[in-house]
Amino acid sequence: MVNQNDKNQNNKSVAEGIKNTAGSAFETAHNALETTEDMAMKTVDAAKNSTKNLTDNMKKQSR
Repeated sequence: MVNQNDKNQNNKSVAEGIKNTAGSAFETAHNALETTEDMAMKTVDAAKNSTKNLTDNMKKQSR
């Protein structure tokens, strides 16, 4: 038969396991958001550079 101390230890172990799993899940989600943000900013920068290059090229051609 399982005594109270063993039950408490098992409950504590289960709670720690849940806590660790949740922490890992949040860390994974956070990293995914950072990656998405980085990709979005690079896309914006690329669009800005493309627009600038196109505008500069059009100015050169109209001279």
